[in-house]
Amino acid sequence: MDLILILLAVVTFIVVAASKYKLHAFLTLLLASYLAAFAYGLEPAEIASTITGGFGGILGYIGLVIVLGTIIGVILEKSGAAITMADAVVRVLGDRFPTLTMAIIGYIVSVPVFCDSGFVILNSLKESMAKRMLVSPVAMSVALACGLYATHTFIPPTPGPIAAAGNLGLESNLGLVIAMGIVVAAVATLAGLFWANRFKDTQRDEEDPQSSEEVMAEYQRIKDSYGVLPSAGMAFAPIFVPILLICLGSIANFPSAPLGEGVVADVFAFFGQPLNALLVGLLVALGLLKSDEQNNRAEVLSKRIGEGLTVAAPILLITGAGGAFGAVLKATPIGEYLGSTLSALGIGIFMPFVVAAALKSAQGSSTVALVTTSALVAPLMAELGLDSEMGRVLCVMAIGAGAMTVSHANDSFFWVVSQFSKMNVSLAYRAHTMATLVQGVTAMIAVYILSLVLL
Repeated sequence: MDLILILLAVVTFIVVAASKYKLHAFLTLLLASYLAAFAYGLEPAEIASTITGGFGGILGYIGLVIVLGTIIGVILEKSGAAITMADAVVRVLGDRFPTLTMAIIGYIVSVPVFCDSGFVILNSLKESMAKRMLVSPVAMSVALACGLYATHTFIPPTPGPIAAAGNLGLESNLGLVIAMGIVVAAVATLAGLFWANRFKDTQRDEEDPQSSEEVMAEYQRIKDSYGVLPSAGMAFAPIFVPILLICLGSIANFPSAPLGEGVVADVFAFFGQPLNALLVGLLVALGLLKSDEQNNRAEVLSKRIGEGLTVAAPILLITGAGGAFGAVLKATPIGEYLGSTLSALGIGIFMPFVVAAALKSAQGSSTVALVTTSALVAPLMAELGLDSEMGRVLCVMAIGAGAMTVSHANDSFFWVVSQFSKMNVSLAYRAHTMATLVQGVTAMIAVYILSLVLL
């Protein structure tokens, strides 16, 4: 029982430090690692090496993948590729299903671009479509936010799912994580869409005085600010090419050797490794770069890499600190004790969901919830009945479902959605926050059903 109380105290420290005292997640997790190490009685001489080993171990597997994925996302965002993606979806679906169109746009754009940035970029498009199609902007906002949020929490190369996969030993099998994430994220998006459609007739307290033509003109100004937009093929390629390579690499590594054992299989196995696949994606993304009045293409590339590194740095530190925390827990007896206790309770796959949901709701960051929960449950895989390749993949999905439950006032995405959509806080809670609750619970139900079939 003392082991459980210590763990609860450490988790409480993480939640309180991050949510009440606004301590950075990196320092919070690092301090939690030391607290757990001393509380569980690890040898003082071994604590530093355990923490540094866990920190470096996870980044050695997944750090460069996070960096490359982030740089690709920055290039896509700054080149206007997200606008091109959105326009392509609108051309395919037309005006028949406005909220579905917005949800699909969000689902696609948030694979390479952070959900907060994606919403800001696409806000004018969403407003113009709402006015043109005579649909409530509240419903359109929630539909867009739900699509963005789903892929943000489930599908690599978004940093949160990558870090969780790395903590659970899936760094070499991201293809399976991506494939499963596509399915679960689609379920979550449809659930959010269902909730969004409840607000089709809901109007904001203060309606936007701009006419449809004015909003469309504003969207056109945003498009023009990017200069010549890339083609749809060039916009989609930097993210879909590495995803395809990773999936093909996973297929090549199947024990049944479906691609044979010759040169072709070796080539796919090489380029299917996440680091190599994302490097190919970055090379493809170079075609989106264009010189401007101040910089040539090489200078623009250096600028985008710098911006990507700035975005990736805190994510890397949080991921590394999560790895350190996980390494400390692995060195303690808590894994075996907690695993046997949870096995007796029979909650299995629901345990990571509950922990991630508690952390997300308390401190606001989905990425922190993904990293912390995956580090916490990594030593428990065998006891939870998830110590298989598919079990670990489904565990990542369960953590992702928890990490989206729920987005409210301590989450920056909540304020981006509410402020750009001109929703008051009360309406944002009813529309956006409840949508994320519906998404998370529905996604978890889907994961549970998949576990019954696949485990």
